Amino acid sequence: MSGTGEKGSATTKTPADFLKSIRGRPVVVKLNSGVDYRGILACLDGYMNIAMEQTEEYVNGQLKNKYGDAFIRGNNVLYISTSKGTLAEGA
Repeated sequence: MSGTGEKGSATTKTPADFLKSIRGRPVVVKLNSGVDYRGILACLDGYMNIAMEQTEEYVNGQLKNKYGDAFIRGNNVLYISTSKGTLAEGA
């Protein structure tokens, strides 16, 4: 047994790598309040402040509002996820 336990270490991504890779792509941002914002991730900073484009606001899974651009303060963010499917599908 001469394994080093480093299987797949070449593909290890940090959270910072993930966030850099999803800029310009559709994302879902879930807030601590339970509200979801879906749109294109324009940029974000080290405090997790987020700027989004083509943003849609969902409350309890229901579309409530559409915004051109939106800014979300980082301390309200529970998580950021890549969006599966198109925004219009409500994925």
